[in-house]
Amino acid sequence: MLLRILVAALAVSAIVAPSSASPTASVADIILSGPALQGGVLQGTAPAGTVDLRLDGQPVPIDTDGRFLIGFDRDALPQARLAARFADGRTTDRLIAVSPGSWRIERVNAPLRAGRSSEAFLALRRSELEQIAAARKKVTGAQGWRQPFKWPRVGRISGLFGSQRIYQGVPGSYHGGIDIVGATGEPVVAPADGVVILAADHPFTLEGRLLMIDHGHGLSSAFLHLSRIDVKLGDAVRQGQRIGAVGATGRATGPHLHWGLRWHEARIDPLRLVGAMPSQ
Repeated sequence: MLLRILVAALAVSAIVAPSSASPTASVADIILSGPALQGGVLQGTAPAGTVDLRLDGQPVPIDTDGRFLIGFDRDALPQARLAARFADGRTTDRLIAVSPGSWRIERVNAPLRAGRSSEAFLALRRSELEQIAAARKKVTGAQGWRQPFKWPRVGRISGLFGSQRIYQGVPGSYHGGIDIVGATGEPVVAPADGVVILAADHPFTLEGRLLMIDHGHGLSSAFLHLSRIDVKLGDAVRQGQRIGAVGATGRATGPHLHWGLRWHEARIDPLRLVGAMPSQ
């Protein structure tokens, strides 16, 4: 009887004992570089054998060396889910804690006034928004997302990303980019390598002369209110190359550059990528 119990125990231990086979990739092998912040981006490296990667359902492209990029909206939730699927069929999740941003909030003791727009304006605006949305869907293979970004121009910052007014408890829309003061005609350069995905042939109603550049992996720049655009649709541009000039086209109170960044639909704070403005 004792012999039978011993044999059975050995059989069970053989079933639950760790395998001596070489370990396979796991979510722990996905390396993220830096903290996760609202309005920020992270670069990472996925192990060989990762065939699918998603951030909260958004597909994340992976380069042949395993490198990838993810971003977090200005209003991203406190937790994001990075899901991976491996070639052997395993799937796994990694929860990422997203730290809150610090935005300039102004509280106004007055009601939010809703503007009225004509049918003609709405029809024109609809067409413009469709062009912008179509541009953001373009996949160019650009690799600028791997570079340390540089300022498209050096100057005084007059508008911060994420700043917002609250009207008697009702939030207005927040500022989706960085405003940099400049004189009309002063040069604007590419902050990183990329491909031109939109070069407006006429001023848009709000953005004015609008230029958009894809930096790859879902990261794109938008340059608003330009007086001139010096590149054309499909052009490959290099970091530091002149791409246009400061202006006041569209809805602008004076000449300046508005620089916006997005990772897919997530609005990104340029300061998170490029750091403090250098002294002039």
